[in-house]
Amino acid sequence: MTRHDGRTPSQLRPVTFTPGFAPNATGSVLVSTGETRVICSAMIEEAVPRWMKEQQVSGGWVTAEYSMLPYSTLQRKQRDSSRGKVDGRATEIQRLIGRSLRAALDLDKLGQRTMWIDCDVLSADGGTRTASITGASVAAALACRKLMAEGKIKQWPIKQLVTAVSVGIVNGVALLDLNYVEDKDAAVDLNVVMTEGGHFVEVQGSGEESTFSEAELNTMLSLARGGIEELVTKQRAVIG
Repeated sequence: MTRHDGRTPSQLRPVTFTPGFAPNATGSVLVSTGETRVICSAMIEEAVPRWMKEQQVSGGWVTAEYSMLPYSTLQRKQRDSSRGKVDGRATEIQRLIGRSLRAALDLDKLGQRTMWIDCDVLSADGGTRTASITGASVAAALACRKLMAEGKIKQWPIKQLVTAVSVGIVNGVALLDLNYVEDKDAAVDLNVVMTEGGHFVEVQGSGEESTFSEAELNTMLSLARGGIEELVTKQRAVIG
């Protein structure tokens, strides 16, 4: 099967990383996967959340914010600030990004500081949450490299890179890295987050008015694993 953009079922969209995209951030990257583009930045605050102090929790903290800019979609997306309420989807995604990064970092080695991860979607063509996680991992690594160069941390805090990709079943065929056209028509949609060592961080999946078998799930997970291995290679090339 050849997809409408010419890819095979197991082929990623073209992926590029542009490091240093946000010069004021401690670490940043523009990640592009097909027509989806996300700026991922990491900034350091030399303090931890109040609850950590009150509960005497050691180490640092990592948290994330995610937003889609008004011009990222075909029809203008209203900003949360003008709507007067928080987008529930954005809240769910930023929590996912935070969980994913915390699974990849040794928070004790980060020290008593907070790493803020900001993911801002410039262009949305499917897979914005997975691109955000993949880019956020690179931004975090670049930030940690700067902290070490400045002597603020003594040990490398990143246990493993973390990467994410979408898979789904469209017209009865399992596909890797869905774009918007494929995602909206998918009978099954799965987002897979894994470490570079091949361990799962999180799997989010659902049948869209459909069900899926164990065999189909295993096929999708196998596709995801192959895609994530490719993405890790690209992440490593940027981090150096």
